[in-house]
Amino acid sequence: MATAFVDSYDPRVWAARWQPAVAPVAAPLRQRLIAIAAAGAVLLVGAGTAWLTRSTEEEAVVAEASTAPQAAPTPSAREVRRVLVLSRASDLAESLTTAGLPADLVTKVVAAAMPALRSDGEIRAALTLIPDGEALVLDRLEASNSDSSGVVIRRLASGELEVSRVEAQISTRILVRRGTMDGDSFYSSAVAVGIPNSLIPVFAKALAFDFNFQTEVSAGDAFEAAYAQPVNASGEDAGVPRLLYASLTTAAKSATVYRVPAEGGAEDEWFDSSGRSIVRSLMRTPVDGARVSSKFGMRFHPVLHFAKLHGGIDFAAPTGTPIYAAGTGTIEFAGPKGANGNFVALHHDNGWRTLYLHMNRFGDGIASGVRVTQGQQIGEVGTTGRSTGPHLHYEVHIDGVKVDPLSVPTDASGKTLQGAALIAFEKIRDQIDVSRAGQGG
Repeated sequence: MATAFVDSYDPRVWAARWQPAVAPVAAPLRQRLIAIAAAGAVLLVGAGTAWLTRSTEEEAVVAEASTAPQAAPTPSAREVRRVLVLSRASDLAESLTTAGLPADLVTKVVAAAMPALRSDGEIRAALTLIPDGEALVLDRLEASNSDSSGVVIRRLASGELEVSRVEAQISTRILVRRGTMDGDSFYSSAVAVGIPNSLIPVFAKALAFDFNFQTEVSAGDAFEAAYAQPVNASGEDAGVPRLLYASLTTAAKSATVYRVPAEGGAEDEWFDSSGRSIVRSLMRTPVDGARVSSKFGMRFHPVLHFAKLHGGIDFAAPTGTPIYAAGTGTIEFAGPKGANGNFVALHHDNGWRTLYLHMNRFGDGIASGVRVTQGQQIGEVGTTGRSTGPHLHYEVHIDGVKVDPLSVPTDASGKTLQGAALIAFEKIRDQIDVSRAGQGG
């Protein structure tokens, strides 16, 4: 066999000689192999076709699912609730329109809601929308005032509106605030401890018979206030606070007063802890929140430029600050009068006279011959007449002589409660004191 490579130089011979020997395949076996190969090919093609067909069918199913109508979800699944806080009731229509309600429905809802809502003050409106196909439609509106009164409006299946009024749910809390005077003013001291602004002048007026807040109160003096605050069902302030108790302690003296409601529409009265009225012959300070800018006595006049008796006290305060009658009496004169400017003169029941000069304007109904009560507003601070700035010039005349208003005795001249009236007062006093004790008093 070694010589076989030399017998021929024809490469075809070499190649033929290098082929491995293969045993001949019997015909039946060859046919079976061909059949198996053919069957495999058929299976491969069928599998591919089946895969392609499956993919196409799944895409068709997905397409049908995306276009088929869906069952609407339950309202709770897509319910939308929006809470609106409106500065006033008149903003309701615009807010409902912004929320997407149609104009005709907004008109009907607002017309149904407005009779139950106050024109002033914030309104809380809770709007509930539910699905209707692809859109959201009104289910109900709950609108309430600050005192929790208001209205609930439901939209029925028929499209009609069902309107239900809601009554106020108001309770009263007694709150206590304590503090000490700072070096600035009673106003800033009271605000710092949380006394509502509206109660500060009431506090000062209740103690005006015992203290001159401009000359007798100083830094470090202790004060306390108790007041009734109406609240709604959520515990939020829902009305005007009302002062019930006031006390002030200085280095020289102290005073405590309790408020007692008056009957028949009369003004409430203040009494000390024993049931004695705080009313004195004259109030020590007939103007709110003022400071003494000039005392009684000889002084160099700022306009006339020579020494002259200053026959009263000047209380500097902003224009428009209320001026009160220092005592009960009859108006002798009310009108402009030369250097006095707008001026009121009162004749009191004990024969004394008080004068109020340089007013910006007179109080309602103030005129000669009119009778006024102690603490009634008779005018406002101004700078009319011979004046260098807004202030009240206040004078007291006794037996025709000008006297220093701060030197006038202000002994009690009011009533003392007795019998059933005293028992009723003690009940009010004790209720306030229990609240004070419960809050650290």
